[in-house]
Amino acid sequence: MTTSDPILSLKDVDLSLIGNAGPVDILHGISLSVAPGETVGLTGPSGSGKSSLLMVMGGLEQATGGSVAALGHDLTAMDEDALARFRRAHMGVVFQSFHLIPTMIALENVATPLELAGHKDAFDRAAEELEAVGLGHRTHHYPAQMSGGEQQRVALARAAAPRPKILLADEPTGNLDETNGAAIMDLLFGLRDRHGATLVLVTHAADLAARCDRVVRLRDGRVDAEAAQEAAE
Repeated sequence: MTTSDPILSLKDVDLSLIGNAGPVDILHGISLSVAPGETVGLTGPSGSGKSSLLMVMGGLEQATGGSVAALGHDLTAMDEDALARFRRAHMGVVFQSFHLIPTMIALENVATPLELAGHKDAFDRAAEELEAVGLGHRTHHYPAQMSGGEQQRVALARAAAPRPKILLADEPTGNLDETNGAAIMDLLFGLRDRHGATLVLVTHAADLAARCDRVVRLRDGRVDAEAAQEAAE
């Protein structure tokens, strides 16, 4: 892949899911490219398809039409095992809910994905990332012993530890108060800068979207508007 190639490329992507009343069409013909190192904010009203689009980008939902490529690899051609291996090697994902393993201390929560990927320095790297998010003193605490803001910091450290080329974040401040939410966003953008990752961020917050290089607004499962931020922003 050359530097001019998109790191994420979606072409005519549709997504339909089976609900209680039958198939529900969620995404309609979305085409979108994201350049290496770019930060893209996905915005739009509730139910517009933002989170679903992010899940498709990460191979967590399989598109029912069109194609999705990441780092030049066709995600729509991969089975679940291949997608899991690809995410583990190349992507970090942060959700609104922290998804920490309650029976593991912070250090183990961050190190486990690295161990599964075969990194011999898993615990050293996990400790380094926890230090980077300000939790060097909390490495041996369980999730229940930490605040929501601290748990989200652990989730950020876990996402960043594999040094992913792509960071996907779905409303990562949604369960936090304003102060903790601002701190988490500073850390997320800091991790992006430190590792040179591409960041795609779902948010309702205009001030967070304004920090992105480009904002893509969705409505009813379609791209409603797209705009680059002014350099002054």
